[in-house]
Amino acid sequence: MDIQRLNSFESTLQDGLLKLCRSAGFCGDTLLSSPDLEGRWAAFAKDYIADAVENFNSYPEAAIAWAAFLGMGVAHDWDTDWDNCKDKPYKSYYGPRGWDDMDEYILGPYLHLQPVFSKKLSDTMDSCALAAMGLMRHEGIETWSKDGFYALARIYGTMFRIGACCELHRLGYKMSPVPEIISN
Repeated sequence: MDIQRLNSFESTLQDGLLKLCRSAGFCGDTLLSSPDLEGRWAAFAKDYIADAVENFNSYPEAAIAWAAFLGMGVAHDWDTDWDNCKDKPYKSYYGPRGWDDMDEYILGPYLHLQPVFSKKLSDTMDSCALAAMGLMRHEGIETWSKDGFYALARIYGTMFRIGACCELHRLGYKMSPVPEIISN
């Protein structure tokens, strides 16, 4: 699979997932992001992908959706105490049972979300995971293939960004133009 096709796949995926999350009320019209958050994904990607690959055959939706929960946790840290959290290790986002309950840990004790909101958010991320797998099938990409590995890596990164966007939206962030400063 060439880079151009992967980039197109990722762009289509991101647009579709953003629409899905927007229709559920979890984000606005644009993907909220920051270089800090992108940097954390770059730092976590190898470890997250290793966990996801290990669990993909038994729990494909979880392997995909939980990247979004990781993004939510990192975005929460970015908003609350980035100086102390910017170098946190990946596994600090694990739940008491490790990777197996990362979703419950981040949505519950970490973000302190109300159960009804948490359930709707979790269901939306599951829908995003199913949509991502549907796009892979539509594109004729087999999950077990080399192309599948690269597509899944792009899916995990996109889900991380979608999760971060959802958390930033929940925290009240929005994209607005910065007024131009006129200097004399």
